[in-house]
Amino acid sequence: MPDTRHRRPADPGTDPDFGPSPDLGTAPAPAPPRPCPALAHGTAARFLAGLAWTVLLLGVWQWGGDLADVGRGPVEPATGDMAAVGRPAQHRLPPAAPPLPDVRPPRHLEIPDLGVSASVAALPADARGTLAPPSAGQAATTVGWYGTGTSPGAAGTALLVGRADSDGRPAALHALGSLRPGETVRVVRDNGRAADFTVDAVTSVPRERLDAGRLAGGASAGRAELRLLACGGTFDPVRGGCTTNVLVSAYLTGTGP
Repeated sequence: MPDTRHRRPADPGTDPDFGPSPDLGTAPAPAPPRPCPALAHGTAARFLAGLAWTVLLLGVWQWGGDLADVGRGPVEPATGDMAAVGRPAQHRLPPAAPPLPDVRPPRHLEIPDLGVSASVAALPADARGTLAPPSAGQAATTVGWYGTGTSPGAAGTALLVGRADSDGRPAALHALGSLRPGETVRVVRDNGRAADFTVDAVTSVPRERLDAGRLAGGASAGRAELRLLACGGTFDPVRGGCTTNVLVSAYLTGTGP
């Protein structure tokens, strides 16, 4: 039976070229809200290998915005101020599989229920921890992975980030908010073998509340977990970024060929 569920349509609008972060001391003139054109950029996570999110240097992805300092304190579990987007799973979620013994970089992302098939590019961070998202030309077919962080399938929490749309056209993660708990995210690694993750939460996080604790989101020690992050909400012309981000949490439940 074909999947007839309603999926979140791509946001209309245009996506300006990336440029240096503006000086927020001279904010642009207010304008009526319009749909968010792309994933906010700025700083993604600086994962410290082996520390399982105990200490995390994190800056929020914000399109055209100033780099945010969200502190370096201990990570707290996600709380009720994150509004659920996906419906609760109708069936019991499968048990977690043990982390994969071989650490391999990701090469491809597949989300069958959304029709997503995208390349994964390792995106290095600069000395400030700033991670540029996939370029506008790559946005429809590519998502980014913090190349020196946790690899999907390894113990810890890996982060993949992508755009919602680019130049008014749907990008790789434009329907991320319609993903539901219990659905599958597949990451194909560079040896051709896949790591299969089961979604356990889909949340919408106000941009100002997106911090290390929200990304960790109750990660369990010893598990291989995955977070997918994309823009959501509307575009805030004063702050120069999206009002919210869609955050998907998933955990390793198996492998494939």
